[in-house]
Amino acid sequence: MVRPTLYYVRHGLTDWNIEGRLQGGHDVPLNDRGRAQAAQCGEIIRDLFACASCIASDFHYVSSPLIRATETMDILRKGLGLAPDGYARDPRLKEIAFGEWEGLTYLDVLKRDRSVVEKREGDKWLFRPPGGETYEEVARRVGEWYATLDRDTVVTAHGGTARALVGYLGIATPEEAAHQPIEQGVVYVFADKRLARYA
Repeated sequence: MVRPTLYYVRHGLTDWNIEGRLQGGHDVPLNDRGRAQAAQCGEIIRDLFACASCIASDFHYVSSPLIRATETMDILRKGLGLAPDGYARDPRLKEIAFGEWEGLTYLDVLKRDRSVVEKREGDKWLFRPPGGETYEEVARRVGEWYATLDRDTVVTAHGGTARALVGYLGIATPEEAAHQPIEQGVVYVFADKRLARYA
């Protein structure tokens, strides 16, 4: 069975990214640089579609419902000549929940309890922040979403969601997936159990 190809974009930069704060489910908007990154990703996807003789309107478009992802999708679609708001929002694409850690920096968390951070680094895939989620749980919900896809799809979501998808699709082991770098301003193409990066 041929799996749909995903054109995956992590949301553009936010002020919390700059400050090193764990965003999770907090609704933090893009900053100016983040909006420029979203436009850049639209250009990259446009070029990828042109090389493959694809028509942008033939694809399915879906975003995490968090504002940093929907803003990214709005800008990206505009660059493809599509109506900004013509896409689905799916809560299964939300960022991994960091629970009590949301809004904190890792330095803040380290000051609270260094041993908890060390435990996370020991098994990042299965570690649960207080009141939060494991990557394994995120992979389960992202996998449920992925199983519903019936065509190639453009996605705007989050770094944690992308890592969970890498693990779910077997592109890397769970432990490797949990440490997978997912950058902003980059388009990741998930196809045939491989991950390609375009910047």
